[in-house]
Amino acid sequence: MKKHRTTKTAGQNVDAIEALEEILGSLRIIKDNVSNRSTEPVTSETDRMSTVPVLVVYNESIPTKTMVPDPGWFDGNRTKFEDWWRGICLFLKSNRVVAANKRITAVLARLRGGIARIYTQKKIDELEDTDNTKSWEEFVEEIKTAFSDKSKAADAE
Repeated sequence: MKKHRTTKTAGQNVDAIEALEEILGSLRIIKDNVSNRSTEPVTSETDRMSTVPVLVVYNESIPTKTMVPDPGWFDGNRTKFEDWWRGICLFLKSNRVVAANKRITAVLARLRGGIARIYTQKKIDELEDTDNTKSWEEFVEEIKTAFSDKSKAADAE
């Protein structure tokens, strides 16, 4: 049986290489040193394998299911802010949203209705009007000042 060989043009090779580079660029490799917790000498193949470093490879461009649900919308109700804020922080962390501008955008996208809508529009206008972006820490301080339940703070005193 004769093998059929196809020849590719230089352009097809470049396209294929670029496609592979894109796929490889989206892979993330994590080295996890797994150690044998036992103080006894290594006696079996399984024991030897437990001391070998493990590489975990996953494709960041493929969304993964998260155990943390989306906290949903926040309407500005101060009595619900603390629980919603805890939920949104966990949601951002579990979805590996680390860039300040992406975190801020994700939070603002979940503010709907009432005072929250007004706050969001004000923040969007501020972000569009200025060249410098806010740090995550500045934004956290501002949103907590705007929506924290002030009656809880008064009760604590």
